[in-house]
Amino acid sequence: MGRMKSLTEKELRGSFVNCSKGEAARLPVPRDLESQPWADLDFLGWRDLSAPDRSYLVAEIDGVPTGIALRYPTARRSLLHRSICGLCLTVHAGSGVSLMTARKRGKEGREGSSAGLYMCTDLACSLYVRGLKQPEGGGGRFEETLTMDEQIERLRTNLAKFVASL
Repeated sequence: MGRMKSLTEKELRGSFVNCSKGEAARLPVPRDLESQPWADLDFLGWRDLSAPDRSYLVAEIDGVPTGIALRYPTARRSLLHRSICGLCLTVHAGSGVSLMTARKRGKEGREGSSAGLYMCTDLACSLYVRGLKQPEGGGGRFEETLTMDEQIERLRTNLAKFVASL
C-alpha cells in the first residue's frame, strides 16, 4: 500500500467491496475530493452526514482502490473514557474512537457476518500519525522509538489486515 492517488467520484463508487453496486451508487462521497491532502493520506475516510452511524473508507490495497462501508454506534461516551485506535494507535477521549464494523464480502456478508476494529471516529488516522492533526478533548500519541515512516507502515499494515478480514 502506498500513499493515496487522487480518485474521482466514479473510481470511489466503483471501489466498494462490501456493498451492492446500487448501495455504492447512492452513498454520499466527499464534495471536496480535489482538495483532499492526498499526499498525506494512507486512505480516504469520511462520515455520512445524513446517516450518523455510517462511514466509508477507501484505501489502495495492492495498487487497487478498495472501499468498505462501515457502521458504528452513535452513543456518546464520557470525556473521562479514553480509547486507542487499532489502526494508528492514537488515544482519544470520549467518543473519539468507535468500534467500526464492516459487512464481509460475498455470501458471508449477505448472511450477516461482519468484522470490526476500533478506529478513530473521524477516520483521520493518516493525519494523526503525521502530526498534522491532534485529538480533541485530550488524548494524543504515544512517544515511540519507531520513525514516522515506520508508524505509517504499521498503520497501512493494520488497515490491510482489517480489509483482508472482510
